[in-house]
Amino acid sequence: MKKSDLWTATHHMNPMMPRIDEGLEDLAMRLVAAASELRKMLHPISRMAVRAVVEKMNCYYSNLIEGHHTSPLDIERALAKEYASDPAQRALQLEAEAHVEVQRLIEEKVKATSVDVLSSAFLQWIHAEFYRRLPEDFLVVKDPDGKASHRVMPGELRTVEVHVGRHVAPKAAALPGMLEYFSQQYIPERLSPIQRVVALAASHHRLLWIHPFLDGNGRVVRLMTNALLIKAGLDANGLWAPARGLARQQKQYYQYLAAADEKRRNDYDGRGNLSEQGLGEFCKFFLDTCIDQAQYMSRQLEIASLDKRIDSYIALMAAEKKVRPEASRVLREVLVRGEVHRGEVERISGLKERTARDMLSQLLKEKLITSDSPKGKIRITFPVSACYYYFPQLFQGPGQDNGSE
Repeated sequence: MKKSDLWTATHHMNPMMPRIDEGLEDLAMRLVAAASELRKMLHPISRMAVRAVVEKMNCYYSNLIEGHHTSPLDIERALAKEYASDPAQRALQLEAEAHVEVQRLIEEKVKATSVDVLSSAFLQWIHAEFYRRLPEDFLVVKDPDGKASHRVMPGELRTVEVHVGRHVAPKAAALPGMLEYFSQQYIPERLSPIQRVVALAASHHRLLWIHPFLDGNGRVVRLMTNALLIKAGLDANGLWAPARGLARQQKQYYQYLAAADEKRRNDYDGRGNLSEQGLGEFCKFFLDTCIDQAQYMSRQLEIASLDKRIDSYIALMAAEKKVRPEASRVLREVLVRGEVHRGEVERISGLKERTARDMLSQLLKEKLITSDSPKGKIRITFPVSACYYYFPQLFQGPGQDNGSE
């Protein structure tokens, strides 16, 4: 019997959760604590500016996992509707724009409704919203042997058989039943608080194992995981996301996924069809990666440290005559208070009125602050060009780093 013939029944993906040992329990509690600590950092208005950075970061690394290197600056330009003339570069920008738009739609939907994030309907909605925004070239995929190609239909479950690496995905005909079983196994009310956190990781793997779509499964799974984090209140108001950690450890990520794909190893490896030990090891890797990323953002947003990095960046900008050195005083004040009346800039900077107005214009031009109107209060913003200084190692290219920080 071929391996593909085995994956037709819902119980073939059991166990859906690993045994909760001391290690998993500790990781779950540490993630809750890390997210709680991060959630309290910064003024709520300044947090919104950081959220915009995290959106771009999440998009950048999710694309990177897919093998698409779209520069953070290109992502920023795409969100401003500034597209490259080169068709390939423009296509990647449209993909990035689609990812950010769908992230925002997911957050709105999760916060406004009691939607079942794990339901087939929601997963198909994510897939449809993302793929209907992509260029036509991104909707065609080829078989591994290159002999045949297929068109990806937004939101539709695959109708052909596929394999990913050594993993032969379940039969297409079995997908509706498997997805229904999948959603039922992680209903929060049936799980303990610790199990709900571990389920973030377990569901991440099991949906990839099901491989419901012809293409875009990794993308949908990461977006689903983000939705679960929001629903569980663990996203710290959007101040962190797992994609950066997964991309920086992509080799290990794939290794742990593959290990969790394996069949039960022996009589001591749980009672399901798949390896409980492999799933448990993946869950530990995943939760550890999440903790690492939440703690990384906490370190980046620690006020005293961020103040110094803002000072250093403004000193560089001042040396290039782009802003006045007194601008750092204004940025620090805006960061802490969330927003400041324009009339206060003179006092905060210690400059005379005309000079203070000129400096304010410089800061607006460099997009280091923003305002809703010509006379409105000012808020801090974090353009990509400044993020390299404000948040060291936030954006890293493929192969530049691996492991925890």
